[in-house]
Amino acid sequence: MTTPKTAFILSKDPVLEHTGDVALARMLMQLAADSFEVSAIALSPEPGTVTAELIPGGLPLERVHKPAVRPHRLLIESLRHRRSLVHVRFDTDELVRAIDGSDADVFVAEHSYMAESFFRSKHFGKKRLVVNTNVSESLVWRASRGALGRIEEPRLIRDELRVARDADAVSTYDAEEAEYYRDNGVRDARFMDITMPPGTQVDVAASPPRLVFMGTRDWPPNQEGFLRALELWPRISAGIAGAELCVIGAKKPGAADPGYPDGVRDLGFVDDLGAFLGTCRALMAPISTGGGVRVKLLDTIRIGLPAVATTAAIGSLGPIFGLRPLDDDAAFIAECRRLLTDVPAAVDLGNQLYEINRQRWQDRLPHRAVADLLRGETQV
Repeated sequence: MTTPKTAFILSKDPVLEHTGDVALARMLMQLAADSFEVSAIALSPEPGTVTAELIPGGLPLERVHKPAVRPHRLLIESLRHRRSLVHVRFDTDELVRAIDGSDADVFVAEHSYMAESFFRSKHFGKKRLVVNTNVSESLVWRASRGALGRIEEPRLIRDELRVARDADAVSTYDAEEAEYYRDNGVRDARFMDITMPPGTQVDVAASPPRLVFMGTRDWPPNQEGFLRALELWPRISAGIAGAELCVIGAKKPGAADPGYPDGVRDLGFVDDLGAFLGTCRALMAPISTGGGVRVKLLDTIRIGLPAVATTAAIGSLGPIFGLRPLDDDAAFIAECRRLLTDVPAAVDLGNQLYEINRQRWQDRLPHRAVADLLRGETQV
């Protein structure tokens, strides 16, 4: 029997970029490779065709030139096509040609806006299209782009619904978002509760009283969460000897350094992230917008590192792992302090998270979820 083929359409180069959405795309491609022959087409600053060692057997990757942002041109195209700025930004003739040249049976657009070029390709209406939304751009623009975000939000919502209705299936990383699409006429919209393979479990019992915040801060929700973490830290660390907050991730370009409270270290890029996380007591994620941090949660859960997080950070992972979202400042601070001062409690939480993730992977739940999505099989 011939192995079916699937091609992922990516807005970022999965070799050169290391953001949360790219990490989740890599995970999806690895899981898809369990049942499909996988390739990718990605917008990239380095056009060309390569084989990347991102999945078993290597990932055939066609890199398509990613055009520079031209604000005036984007505005003209947006008005001409009656689409949001984002949805015209990532739709290019070169990308259409690359999609036309693929012999995949199923195409996966990572982010709603990456489906636009597929709709202009020869495969539209003939090959299966799956849209993986990641996180709604309308939420991010509303929260982080000021007046422009308020103007673009309804246009983005309109575009996202249009794309979802024209796709064969939609997957989301949030159960409420999937329900929203179903309520708006998208029959096959499903929550993708994928998790990551278990890694070497960290020794939480041997960790110092150290929390970690992770996130590349050129992504507005991460910058927002970073500043919130600094604001909460003095109350979290008060009276706890040696308490430390370490921040990992590139700074927001052009942003002035904030005032760092005592006990905070901004480390930027860390050479060996896994080794460093093994020296931490827990992850803190006081995120208000977006779901990009969820890959950080999955990455820490897979090694048994506890997490303290808000609803926006946890999303629909809460029921899967027994994580309680903490949106109230007092509750968030209290849980951080509990894990910093009560080592057995931190160890118990880490063990619980590690075991749940290990069992899910052993039962191959993520593998089946991705295969069912790509094949169009009904969820049980």
